[in-house]
Amino acid sequence: MTGKTGDIVIGLGNDAIARGAFEAGVHFAAAYPGTPSSEILENLATISKDAGIYVEWSVNEKVAFEAATAAAWTGLRAMASMKLNGFFVILDSLINIAYTGHGPGGLVLVVADDPFAHSSTTEGDARPLGFYSDIVVLEPSTHQEAKDIIPYAFELSEKHGVIVMVRETTRLAHSRAPFKLGKVSKTKRTATFDYNLPLHNLPRPHLRHGDLHTRLDKIRVEEFEKSTLNLYDGPPKPSLLIITSGIAWKYVREAVDLLQLKDVGILRIATLSPLPKAMILDRLKKTSEVLFFEEVDPYLETQIRSLATELSSNSTPQFFGKLTGHVPVFGEVDINQALKSIAALKALSYSAAQKEYVNMAKDAPNIVPRRLLTFCTGCPHRPTYYSIYRAIKRNKGKGIVTGDIGCYSLGVFYHGVMQNQHSMGAGVGIASGLGKLDQFGLKDPIIAVVGDSTFYHACLPALVNIVYNQSKAIVCVLDNNATAMTGFQPHPGTGLSATGDVTSTVPIERVLQGIGFQSVTVVDPFNLKESIDTVYKALNSDKSQAIVFRRECALITNRQRRQRQESIPMFMVEADKCFGDKCKICSVEFNCPACVWDNESDKALIETTLCNGCGVCVDVCPHQAIHLLEE
Repeated sequence: MTGKTGDIVIGLGNDAIARGAFEAGVHFAAAYPGTPSSEILENLATISKDAGIYVEWSVNEKVAFEAATAAAWTGLRAMASMKLNGFFVILDSLINIAYTGHGPGGLVLVVADDPFAHSSTTEGDARPLGFYSDIVVLEPSTHQEAKDIIPYAFELSEKHGVIVMVRETTRLAHSRAPFKLGKVSKTKRTATFDYNLPLHNLPRPHLRHGDLHTRLDKIRVEEFEKSTLNLYDGPPKPSLLIITSGIAWKYVREAVDLLQLKDVGILRIATLSPLPKAMILDRLKKTSEVLFFEEVDPYLETQIRSLATELSSNSTPQFFGKLTGHVPVFGEVDINQALKSIAALKALSYSAAQKEYVNMAKDAPNIVPRRLLTFCTGCPHRPTYYSIYRAIKRNKGKGIVTGDIGCYSLGVFYHGVMQNQHSMGAGVGIASGLGKLDQFGLKDPIIAVVGDSTFYHACLPALVNIVYNQSKAIVCVLDNNATAMTGFQPHPGTGLSATGDVTSTVPIERVLQGIGFQSVTVVDPFNLKESIDTVYKALNSDKSQAIVFRRECALITNRQRRQRQESIPMFMVEADKCFGDKCKICSVEFNCPACVWDNESDKALIETTLCNGCGVCVDVCPHQAIHLLEE
């Protein structure tokens, strides 16, 4: 981040974006952690104090975007970064602010899409949402472009008074490549609020909407039609034109080279909204076939097909892509898919792998041990779910569990305890509705599980709704003192800021009490008896309940142990006391990866290389067969 101008460094795409913001002279940066975007703000946080940049982890993406907007209103350069799911969260504010404008400053929004949903619940596409929100959308294809496009985005935003979104995907965000550092802007600005700015859409929002489109058309004509960000490579009149964007461009280039196709042209479009209409139409006139190769939705395909209606019938090419089945409508694209799609159109034979390799891959499940999706060893979420599972079992199987995204979403695989899993905070909102269906015959107890960071992010309105509408629901907050799934970023319950400074703590139990929950209990999930009894009691209560399961994430605990040079406690199974096949509570029911099965002795065994020393298995075993291994 702090290298010299001209240095060539190797870093993530997110590192390049952060460096681009630094070079652009960004003053204000806000975000909510979400893979694959988290490293952008983390990078800026490391230099924030020396560089005079204000950096914050906001409680959610909507607040992050609104806070950045406030900074832009005062003439500063402000940036908000988030993953696609966060982009969904900000849409209401985004469309309103796009209409009003954001004042004299620059406002840049970085959105990280996650094709294939590597760490997300959906693999949506931000590009069409940017188009429908009437904001400018740019997309880099390389790490160098990712860095260079950020200063340009700020310039566009300030020059034309528009929000500029830069879209990236997981493969760019989390891959490493070299990029050259540029000059850092040293321009200082003083925040000044102009009281004469009409930062509202009343009384006639449609007029603001019309003005916005005038500015977007100006950007199209004056900037994007001649932009060097859009690249064409190939013959003047190709037999096949491939239109692509982002990281997919790299796959297309490699595929065309491997197939040695000299009559194929590649048009890479980086200015995704507003599209450079005249430039695209000119390219369409010079070819007879067009293949669209993009992630995830057929955004370019749909938009450019619409543009092509302006061509005469004898100059309209034939289109291929997701809408015609030549490219999959879901998942990531890659080099093999590029080869397959292009080879099919060019009537070339292509195989992604030799038959021998394909056959070996089919046999792999029989050779490689199964790796189930489960919690880390020592994770406090396992005994939490175990407690809920045992309490529901004691309650004759009655208990509907709703949830959302986070480490705890693995509850859907833990004996199927969690019945639904959607967006952040959705579990609480759904529980609120289920808890009011008794008059229609639903008598089952309702439990909502939610993480600590998600609690602050998206749960407060639904929690208020439970109390206000007297919904019979149990809220279980799984507090492991970190936003663990995305990289252990702090949140309002940790007492630390994005820059590591000590700040105010907002205790979860006090928030619940302030909202109006009559019963708020804090338990340690490692205390199984108390945890199971607390959940069971709540299942049989007529009032809304809140239970905070508080225990630090095992990864944080072990990191601190290593720093203190402390050893991890180890446990062993006393074989004579183990009931073997007649029990299997530790390995099957509790389902800890360190509680394995010894086929030779037909007894349980603690795998010390996997054990994190939590010791919960001691209480899980009903036969007192597990105990601490003395040094």
